[in-house]
Amino acid sequence: MREWAAYSLEEDGGRHTLVVTGPLLISTIGALDRELRAFDGHVDTIDLSHAGEIDTVGAWTVLRFSREQQANIAGADERASRLLNAVEAARSSAALLPPRSRLTLRVPEAVGKYVVDFGYGSRDMLGFAGHIIVSGLGLLAHPSRFRPKAVVRQFELVGVSALGIIGLMSFLIGIVIAQQGAAQLQQFGAEIYTINLTGRLSLRELGVLMTAIMVAGRSGSSFAAQLGTMKLTEEVDAMRTIGVSPMEALVLPRVLAAVLMMPLLGFYSAVLSIIGGASISALTLNIPFKTFLLRIQEVVPLYDVWVGLVKAPVFGLIVALTGCYQGMQVKGNSEEVGLRTTLAVVQAIFLVIVLDAFFAVFFTEVGWG
Repeated sequence: MREWAAYSLEEDGGRHTLVVTGPLLISTIGALDRELRAFDGHVDTIDLSHAGEIDTVGAWTVLRFSREQQANIAGADERASRLLNAVEAARSSAALLPPRSRLTLRVPEAVGKYVVDFGYGSRDMLGFAGHIIVSGLGLLAHPSRFRPKAVVRQFELVGVSALGIIGLMSFLIGIVIAQQGAAQLQQFGAEIYTINLTGRLSLRELGVLMTAIMVAGRSGSSFAAQLGTMKLTEEVDAMRTIGVSPMEALVLPRVLAAVLMMPLLGFYSAVLSIIGGASISALTLNIPFKTFLLRIQEVVPLYDVWVGLVKAPVFGLIVALTGCYQGMQVKGNSEEVGLRTTLAVVQAIFLVIVLDAFFAVFFTEVGWG
């Protein structure tokens, strides 16, 4: 049967002694700790001569009570004395909770920290982009170092493997655009303009934008996780040791694949979105499927197609650059991989949307609005 730690009080000549009995272990001291915290008397001495084994928790409990009562500790054997001295030496005066400034100061401080971190991060990412450019020029000077198999493999991962999910997403988005647009245009008897709405939105904006967001969540996160794991397992350092440039072997194939595949994926997404709009229009608006597609050719100007194709490689570059940069920044522990992967996706989507807004203003100013 387990023996529990307990105490008793003795008085001799007006001096009060608290006699501790039983083992002072983490598994046996729970009741004693609660009783000592609720103790409302006064003792002059704590007697450990009848105590059993003692561990760090037991020593800390005794020391805490002795400080509260300003009492001496007596009767401890050699092992208990060493442990008590060690725990006492490790005592810290630091607050259990760090001091917090007022809310009116914390909020500007946090915002300032984010702004400064954003500035440093932008500077480092520009440096990383410059490193990619230098590595690309090095490959042009030494074509034998180019790795076509690695690029083709990334074509498959970024492009071919994404056709299913991007196609399904785009088809459903086309249905939503046509359905919601028709619901509003029918109020004015202008549901035929659903074709204009679906075609221009798909080819100019949503096709490439939604594709970029999907590639950021799918391939950008993959780039960050793969390169981050390789940094953590020191594979990147091993490549440098044997004379292989990680930028040429790991980063450039991913960047090339994303830049070259994004225009194709964006156009494919726009086509599937138009097909989705044509399908729902044939079912609910009595607009024949073939008529919808023929009408698209008449109402959508060719420059809308070019706008989408111009934006696509830039979005692909942003997604690949962000994913590879965050992956190459991993260090310390495996938790960093998850944090950097999340950061890569968030930054890529944010930058893609900001650039899309910039392109919208720019093309409007040059007459392609």
